[in-house]
Amino acid sequence: MKAYRDHRRKSKPRIRPRKFCTDALACASTVFFVLFVILPLRQNYTTLFLASSQWFFTESTSPLPSNNTIPMVEGSTKLVPEQPSSPNMVTEKPASYSCTGRYVYVHGLPSRFNDDIVRDCSSLNRWFNMCDSLSNMGLGPRAENSNKILQNDGWFVTNQFALEVIFRNRMRQYECLTNDSSLASAIYVPYYPGLDVGRYLWGGYNTSLRDSNPLDLVKWLTEKPEWNYMRGRDHFFVTGRITWDFRRENETDSGWGNKLLKLPEVENMTVLGIESGLWSQNEVAIPYPTYFHPSSATEVFQWQNTIRRQKRRYLFSFVGAPRPDDTKSIRGKIIHQCIASRECQLLDCNKFDCMDPVNVIKIFRSSVFCLQPPGDSYTRRSTFDSILAGCIPVFFHPGSAYNQYKWHLPKNSTKYSVFIPEQFVLDGKADIEKILQRISKERVTAMSHRVIKLIPRIIYADPRSRLDSLEDAFDIAVKRILQNVNKIPREANEGKNIAVVAAAAAYFHSKRKSKDHGSKLIAISGRAIPRTRRKPEVLEVQPLHVVLAQRKEFTENWSSFG
Repeated sequence: MKAYRDHRRKSKPRIRPRKFCTDALACASTVFFVLFVILPLRQNYTTLFLASSQWFFTESTSPLPSNNTIPMVEGSTKLVPEQPSSPNMVTEKPASYSCTGRYVYVHGLPSRFNDDIVRDCSSLNRWFNMCDSLSNMGLGPRAENSNKILQNDGWFVTNQFALEVIFRNRMRQYECLTNDSSLASAIYVPYYPGLDVGRYLWGGYNTSLRDSNPLDLVKWLTEKPEWNYMRGRDHFFVTGRITWDFRRENETDSGWGNKLLKLPEVENMTVLGIESGLWSQNEVAIPYPTYFHPSSATEVFQWQNTIRRQKRRYLFSFVGAPRPDDTKSIRGKIIHQCIASRECQLLDCNKFDCMDPVNVIKIFRSSVFCLQPPGDSYTRRSTFDSILAGCIPVFFHPGSAYNQYKWHLPKNSTKYSVFIPEQFVLDGKADIEKILQRISKERVTAMSHRVIKLIPRIIYADPRSRLDSLEDAFDIAVKRILQNVNKIPREANEGKNIAVVAAAAAYFHSKRKSKDHGSKLIAISGRAIPRTRRKPEVLEVQPLHVVLAQRKEFTENWSSFG
């Protein structure tokens, strides 16, 4: 019997009540921490947490955010009912559609930063009048479809510097606009920096005039309460010119451009532009506007089918002009090789109108490959015109696309393009025709299909409509902005992640249970919830900037007791 009792004692150990309670409490605490702290931080489960909090606590002082928030009119302080017939409002999504984590707040800037610039359209460009180019919400006049090169609908004579106006008008149709900035994940600043600086690039204007609007803009933004949430890290704006136009190196009047992108406050913001600085951490390149702005997904599919059936008579083509004054430019050698080849088609912009979409698209539609050498800068609008026509781009510098349009073009560049080092062309070691002829038909077919598939990603839909089932360049840019902002750690001024500060405060509270140190901090989806020991029945939700103001106390406590 004793041996049997010993066997039973070993096989079924007794459960000590005190140890069981301790283990159970630890497990429950772990589950609670994962469900109500980790998951909200990682997946924006703000609503879930607050709803659960109402069960856990007896009272909540902050209403839950609604997924059916009425879209705002830019800069308004009052709700405006939806009017689907209005081109500036959005149509209602199904009830199951959620805007959580996707809200965008649009600053109502003074008109001198946008509308007044457009009204002065005749002075925006020294060489030609921009007024026609900025008509039709920035798309320009409708293109004439001569010889049926283009489709009947959706084609415009769009200026390559009109992106700022197009993007703002597309933003007015965004389905998750809000006039409550505390709900917004991102803040859009509808400034027209490219059109602004373009007025002063030629003509000997002084630096004070060129820097006037950028400095006023920064002052205006930093005085707004929305800036204090993340010190501008959730703000973004769009530039319609290349980065060098906003990075003047000195304070002399002979310096080029203004210093917008060198202002410390702007360095906190995300800048979307047609060409970014390859070294910059806050700039992101997005596609140049093309000539095609469809009003429905059907128009996109029809165009894709049209160019998919296109017979291409030429192996390669080039649309552009030589740069005789630039000794490092390869354009002269490319033009020479193109003229010498029966397989190449050339459109010399010194002799023909390269602003006419019919001329450009006609060349690209009849070519398998389209050469895209650098011009005045690394990037070219022609890159996206060639993709639009189903023509495989050939690059000569990685800064022309690979290091630029990472959100919109495939990471594997060999899937959609060909690369020939520009130094090989300069040294006379690269025969472009022979290089392209050596590419197998199977690979050419695969690349062509991939290029045609990219078309929706590199076009901007007509702002007066939507593509519904397709994401265009605007949709992708906004989605990636939101993803990036939602991933940004809510930092204190000393570089501490607010979640780390919260953990420090909780740890400090567990070490020191005196009445003087009785507060806890839980960071959730851009908000912080302080909870006092004296009144645990009250749950108060405060904006992040209120919590950041308390960071010093928490970090000092953590330094002392961590």
